[in-house]
Amino acid sequence: MFDQLSERLQDVFANLRGGRQLTEDNMEDALREVRRALLEADVSLRVIKAFISRVKDRAVGEDVLKSVEPGQQLIKIVHDELVILLGGESQGLCLDGSLNIIVLFGLQGSGKTTTCGKLALKLRKEGRNPLMVAADVYRPAAIQQLMTLGKEIDIPVHTIEGSTDVLAIARSGLDRAKAEGFNTLLVDTAGRLQIDTEMMAELLLVERVLQPQEKLLVIDAMTGQEAVAVAEAFNSQLDVTGIVISKLDGDARGGAALSVVEVTGKPIKLIGTSEKLTGLENFHPERMATRILGMGDVISLVERAQEAFDLDEAKRMEEKMRKSEFSLEDFMKIQKSFKMLGSMDQILGMLPIPGLTKDMREMISSSGEGQMKKIEVIISSMTLAERRKPELVNDSRKKRIAKGCGLPVEDVGTFLMQFDQMRMMMKQLTKMTDGMKKEANPSLMSGLKMPRSIKKKKKDPLGDFGMGGGFPGMPSGGGFPGGKMPKLPPGMKLPPGFPQGGLPPDIFGK
Repeated sequence: MFDQLSERLQDVFANLRGGRQLTEDNMEDALREVRRALLEADVSLRVIKAFISRVKDRAVGEDVLKSVEPGQQLIKIVHDELVILLGGESQGLCLDGSLNIIVLFGLQGSGKTTTCGKLALKLRKEGRNPLMVAADVYRPAAIQQLMTLGKEIDIPVHTIEGSTDVLAIARSGLDRAKAEGFNTLLVDTAGRLQIDTEMMAELLLVERVLQPQEKLLVIDAMTGQEAVAVAEAFNSQLDVTGIVISKLDGDARGGAALSVVEVTGKPIKLIGTSEKLTGLENFHPERMATRILGMGDVISLVERAQEAFDLDEAKRMEEKMRKSEFSLEDFMKIQKSFKMLGSMDQILGMLPIPGLTKDMREMISSSGEGQMKKIEVIISSMTLAERRKPELVNDSRKKRIAKGCGLPVEDVGTFLMQFDQMRMMMKQLTKMTDGMKKEANPSLMSGLKMPRSIKKKKKDPLGDFGMGGGFPGMPSGGGFPGGKMPKLPPGMKLPPGFPQGGLPPDIFGK
């Protein structure tokens, strides 16, 4: 999301150098490029004019702090204005009452039904007890789609079979929620291919019957400037309380998200970040602004990690690493948790890596995910006993595994060797961590000996597995398995801090 805009803005600010004050002269070119970048991102023209005007008013004549370049100062101003453009402070859903009613509006194809299922799952994880109401009686199979989603996430769906009376379905859904103790009612309403009087009249009647606390307008991120007209029309008739931007992961421009808040005055409350039913997140303007400017979004990544990783399970894994009992089965559990964070491309986009372009991210993630698939195939071709005790795998078993996964025997052997080396490194890391903790608490050191890995080299706390020469038993080569680094495509350079010879190699060192 916002990849195109992010790259353009980073290029603009990288070219602004020199001077002790932000003036019209040294900003003219930069702001012209910012305007072009926003236009290419499909942001509404009137929104762009207002945004550029505010940035210029704040920036012209502003003194640059010592040791801060004008480009850095301008980035701060653009960041602050982007936050305002995206809505300022984050605003969550209103869920204060004993029974909260949320109605979803939007055009046909905007993603209302899928968003309804995603939101129901999200609210249940937060401790709510939701009931979904299928009130889209016009689109073929819309009701069946929501019922299928309900079965998948084990959340009930209410409808009246064969009925086309939207108000009757809404009323009966409300009655069921009250009678059966549901505290959240999610209503999926009908849409049209375009806004018409009949649709608006029906939605107004549903609103009057249910009197919802939240009226959420679902907008497809890929509709660009058309989203502005849709948002204005719905808001003028229904006075929506918030906006949901769906399919944001599939739009590299992000013009809809950057336009609708400004023209409607209503906050974006939720964003769709993937096709998975877990791909719905609260919207945080400040985090999104930092992501657009290439500063990453570590806070959101940490929040995802907290959901994906179980603390008790992590402690059990640590104990296994300490005792060298970490198995391939445990490795696959960790891999499954990492997948819950999102694709490697998404994760890289949330890390503050200066100069990391979309093409670089895609190349790294494609290579990394390809190697992880190979690992999964190898492990899946093993027996349960072999996964739990990799040391059981002898030459004949390697041949059987290789035949089962369709890979060369050498690849299987290399992976097992590197997995064993990784286990050794993990054991040493846990010992080193224990030693550092004891050093930090002298009272705990009484009668205890300092770990050899720390005594051996006081200047190098990494001990025997210092990163310069590689991991234990591994060939030299800057710490990379196999000692080889794949070459980058001609003309492509990695950002500062990365080895310019190429990308980290795959797990097989090829």
